[in-house]
Amino acid sequence: MKIGIVSTVFAGMIGVAGFGAYNIVSAVGSSGGGGSGSSSGAQASSTPTTQAPLTAKQVTDTAADFLTAWSQGDLAGAAKFTDASATATQDLTGFRTGAHVTAVQAMASTRSTTEAASDTVPFTVDATISYQGLTDHWTYASSLTVGHGPDGKPAVRWAPSVLNPALTEGDSIVTGSAKAPELEVRDRNGVVMTEAQYPSLTRIFDDFRNRYGDKLSGGTPGIETYIQTSAGEQGKTLEILRKGRGARLNTTLDAHVQAAAERAVAGKTQAGVTAVDADTGGILAVAYSPAEGVDWALQDDVAPGSTFKVVTAAALLQHGMTPGSSAPCRNGANYGYGKPYRNDNGMNNASATLDWDFALSCNTGFILQAGRLGSDGLVATAAQFGLTQRWNVGTPVEQPAVPGGSGDELTSEMIGQGQLQMSPLIMASVAATARTGDFHQPRIVPSHLIDGPLAHAAGIPNTTSHQLRSMMHSAISYGTAAGVMSGFGSDSGAKTGSAEIDGAANPNGWFLGYSGHVAAAAVVQGGGHGNASAGPIVAAVLRAS
Repeated sequence: MKIGIVSTVFAGMIGVAGFGAYNIVSAVGSSGGGGSGSSSGAQASSTPTTQAPLTAKQVTDTAADFLTAWSQGDLAGAAKFTDASATATQDLTGFRTGAHVTAVQAMASTRSTTEAASDTVPFTVDATISYQGLTDHWTYASSLTVGHGPDGKPAVRWAPSVLNPALTEGDSIVTGSAKAPELEVRDRNGVVMTEAQYPSLTRIFDDFRNRYGDKLSGGTPGIETYIQTSAGEQGKTLEILRKGRGARLNTTLDAHVQAAAERAVAGKTQAGVTAVDADTGGILAVAYSPAEGVDWALQDDVAPGSTFKVVTAAALLQHGMTPGSSAPCRNGANYGYGKPYRNDNGMNNASATLDWDFALSCNTGFILQAGRLGSDGLVATAAQFGLTQRWNVGTPVEQPAVPGGSGDELTSEMIGQGQLQMSPLIMASVAATARTGDFHQPRIVPSHLIDGPLAHAAGIPNTTSHQLRSMMHSAISYGTAAGVMSGFGSDSGAKTGSAEIDGAANPNGWFLGYSGHVAAAAVVQGGGHGNASAGPIVAAVLRAS
């Protein structure tokens, strides 16, 4: 049957009292594989060891057969065109009953070159939902992949995402009264913010609803089609049949700064930026790209490269050095006969000062001072920045990690490598502490709503903060941040960075900075030099603040 003939709808549905969820489950011992579409061991043993690649016609015909049967309401028949018929039958039936879907039109879309090469077929779904007298047309895009089935014939590789791309193993799709009211999320100035306006906040707003929906008054749940997680929590809302009344949630976000952050990362691959209020710790903006991917702003956990030299410099300043102290920059130098380190472009400067090393980001100018810190000096200073505690921000984030140590681990951590684990949120907080001298644990909602205590730290001495601000401004005036931060005033500072990751072709680009009371940090995975990749992102956010 030709792909275009996938327009017939199926009518009627299995009677169900109320609404029920269905779980995407693995059928143990059945003729089908798990929800991932992989076949069982018994099936795998019957699969031919050598299989010819599928032709384009085999792929499109198999996809058309599956989509046609699904559209006609023949769920068992559709499942037979998959490599996990028992599981697919159960999942397709659950989709119909749990989501209260009474009709489906599934139509294959034109394949891109990449999709054709991977035997993937995109398609659109127009599902009719009927629930308690309400009827709604729910349209969305999904895709399937065709491979060899257990018998060696072409078959759809079954996975939960075939039904809907938001589904993962163990999830359900249900239609009914939402578990919590919708939220009317407002920024710190009272401006209403929506996921449509700020796509990077979609995951966070979904979390807000589960986390705070029952703590706020004034809202009523709507009727929705949504993802229910394996833990029974409401996940992503897929369709709204009847809106409820939103409960107001005040946040620390700033709509204007958030918009600038969204624009700054738009079109980038694997980039994230976070901005915080240095005076309060309030999170002003969170943006990452692609918005439907990994939250590189709050949930990254990799080494921050030379941006961590802000912390190292603070440690050295508290262990007898000043910005004008001698700190020779010698390419290829090591400390205590340990690992030798290279400097960017092989830089050397026998008469370098700590200020010069910081501004130009000389690695060896720092590691040669390791003896001043001992085995615990760096960790002790990191503790002043709040980096040795757990943060309760108001939404899930990766936690800072400064394991410390001696020898090569110490020198690596001094230049932002080793076993350090940071995110742009954490490094934005580092910039904020450097600017004010005080540590304010970042948060995104009022503190009384947050479960668990907020982290507290001593902060750094006023003298150290003053010296750090001077050094961070040097990075702008004559150092590696000079170009991208051009035009910023005296109350501004920055630090560039790049972090080498094992197995990666290019290092991650990092950048942190502050202007006035706003501090920000960004990462671009595989971006190379931070001033060229992450720097423009931070500068754009700071200019908007």
